[in-house]
Amino acid sequence: MAPHKAWLVSVTAGAAMVIAAAAVSGAQQPRSGEQILNASCSTGCHDSRPIQVSAKSEAEWSETIATMVDRGATISDEEKAILVPYLARIYGPIPDGRGKDVVLNICTMCHDLTRIKRSRHTAEEWEDVLSTMLNEGAPLSDEDFPIVLNYLAKSFGV
Repeated sequence: MAPHKAWLVSVTAGAAMVIAAAAVSGAQQPRSGEQILNASCSTGCHDSRPIQVSAKSEAEWSETIATMVDRGATISDEEKAILVPYLARIYGPIPDGRGKDVVLNICTMCHDLTRIKRSRHTAEEWEDVLSTMLNEGAPLSDEDFPIVLNYLAKSFGV
């Protein structure tokens, strides 16, 4: 057998043994916050939209999950310990102010809140961002445009 083929057979056999050993031992990789969210929250009871527009703190997400468990959701304590920080990071709070509700309802149709929270732009740059989003199909009304622009410039300005 050619050396490169022998190496490939060896690597493939080794990978198969690792997979088989994990299956036999019942070992599972820890699930990510996103995997837990998709498996536990976004199936059956509701879609992901209520989560995307909530902007809750870690304490508020913890309380929400406890309520969902009381209503029948199946989330273990280990999963909760992963899910709560994930939710707070991705769908966590943003500053209060006029325009926040529009940002939560419009911008989160395509973006999670981390995209907004980590952005720092001047008012002119935010205006360009919003114009680009309009060109991409964001349903932002002419009336809401200056309100959102002001909110983003004030809350996420440089």
